[in-house]
Amino acid sequence: MLFGIFIYDGVEPIDLATFGVLSMARRIVPRIRICTIAPNAGIVRLSNGLDVIAQFGIDDAPVCDVVIVTGGPGWEQQAVSETTLDYIRRVHASTQVASVCTGGMILAASGVLDGIAATTKRAIAPPEVSPLGRMRSTYPQIDAQEAPIVDSGAVVTGGGVSLCIDTTLHIIQRMLGEAVASETARIIEYQRARKANMNREEFLAG
Repeated sequence: MLFGIFIYDGVEPIDLATFGVLSMARRIVPRIRICTIAPNAGIVRLSNGLDVIAQFGIDDAPVCDVVIVTGGPGWEQQAVSETTLDYIRRVHASTQVASVCTGGMILAASGVLDGIAATTKRAIAPPEVSPLGRMRSTYPQIDAQEAPIVDSGAVVTGGGVSLCIDTTLHIIQRMLGEAVASETARIIEYQRARKANMNREEFLAG
């Protein structure tokens, strides 16, 4: 089972917790594989200067069981990149696509969220404009919700920053079952936070 993590220049480093959660889940389900995909293979500079390596570019990216699009300040450039948007559309047409944080804005720009419910980062530091507010005003065809996670079937979108952990655990639950998601939460010592979040009435929408 192959999980693709889509990264790009300007990704927020905390969004790579997506990779970290999957890495820990491999201890339970060794058949899990993870790869990093970017517009071009090679060095990707994250938002605060950390360099990471994308194993694949869009042109040679493998077929994945799910591709998770990360967020960060670089989303604005990716949201106008036809190469990236075409890739998102191709993934959506053949498999599962998901996003964390402002990765949802890239999905919105690609059109794959049209007619369905979705979410993205809500909290901001002034004078920033809330990405969720921008989703509502720019893409009125999307049912933009404040829920931390929105599962619309073919697409899963997660809210801001640390919710990448909960969103990844939700994807694991969908694909591998609650027992795997619960055990993954336990070994990353996140089970209490996950339980508290899941007990919030609005936590999961769809």
